[in-house]
Amino acid sequence: MDTLPLVTPEQVGLSAARLDRVRTWMHQWVDSGKLAGMVTCVMRKGQLAFAEVYGKSDVARDKPMRPDTIFRIYSMTKPLTSTAIMMLYEEGRFQLDDPISKFIPAFANPRVYVGGSRGKMETVPAEREINFRDLLTHTSGLTYGFMESTPVDAAYRAKDGVDFQTADTSLKQVVEKLATIPLIAQPGKAWNYSVATDVLGYLVEVISGQPFEKYLKEKVIDPLRMIDTDFHVPKEKHDRFAANYSAGAGGKLDLIDDPAKSRYLAPRKVNSGGGGLVSTAADYLRFCQFMLNKGELDGVRLLGRKTVELMTMNHLNGDMADMGTPRFSESTYTGIGFGLGFSVMIDPAKAYIAGTPGEFAWGGAASTAFWIDPAEDMAVVLLTQLMPSSTYPIRRELRVLTYQAIVD
Repeated sequence: MDTLPLVTPEQVGLSAARLDRVRTWMHQWVDSGKLAGMVTCVMRKGQLAFAEVYGKSDVARDKPMRPDTIFRIYSMTKPLTSTAIMMLYEEGRFQLDDPISKFIPAFANPRVYVGGSRGKMETVPAEREINFRDLLTHTSGLTYGFMESTPVDAAYRAKDGVDFQTADTSLKQVVEKLATIPLIAQPGKAWNYSVATDVLGYLVEVISGQPFEKYLKEKVIDPLRMIDTDFHVPKEKHDRFAANYSAGAGGKLDLIDDPAKSRYLAPRKVNSGGGGLVSTAADYLRFCQFMLNKGELDGVRLLGRKTVELMTMNHLNGDMADMGTPRFSESTYTGIGFGLGFSVMIDPAKAYIAGTPGEFAWGGAASTAFWIDPAEDMAVVLLTQLMPSSTYPIRRELRVLTYQAIVD
């Protein structure tokens, strides 16, 4: 990658021969036609030990994937938004158990969906209000419109509903509209993947007094020198922007976002803290190293060590499976908990996967992923563009392939 020289894997306790299995695996996925292209990086002990770029960033235009190709990272935006809100937490601006209505009055006295028929929703008063930790851990009772399993989801998708990805009003208006829709569970009682991190983006705006995207850029992205990470792709970088696909009939790639016509080519009024950023492998590796360093990178400290430790421990009562039956997430549920912005490995045996207790991770809707393993001093970044992320088990396969390469 652009920011780190490659070292031999053996220098950092990895096997070059075993890491070569990752290369073979990448080539198989791309050569099968199921993925257009991939970038995979393995970093250990602060050194880049593996970086492979293969395939096309844009099949129709026959553009090769490059080390500096720009990807839609969708929910890999969430850890950066969580970092921003926790920087404000460190300034003493709020406590994790503070109700968010302290800053967004529209969320006072929420109601919870309990059933209903003929399109009418029956609700009851919430037992308590949503607090900051609920948002950071996805236990707020909020949901996503694409879940399509309750009338609450349908209200998100309605003509005058809430969609942080496409809204053209303001972050304030979308969040205040969201506050009028019932919750799907009592705050703190169930784990449901949701727009919670988008609400955190608006809280960054309210608490800091700066537009969310400005605060994130000035306080997180720029200090970490994530030079290609933004809510849109500027004109001079358009040629590096990848196409986005879905799996069509017979595994054929269907184009769903043309990089020459994408809404990411221009700034937007509503910037999604839950899924709005684009980035590169080199940039996201910098974020991973910042987290491995417990809140510091290249002499710049954004978070204290104890705050990072708090963010990366499990805050749930058990694992995600113990907190209800999640309908969709960027992770499996058994053996895996959730911290303040990341999934957290509790028990690799229960999770049916090689790993380490305390490893933290997340992914994005277009099949991107990262994980950070403090015990092994290791981070892995996988970037591709295929929606939805549940199409193929590439994340789990890559976990096995990277962990089996550790030989020290």
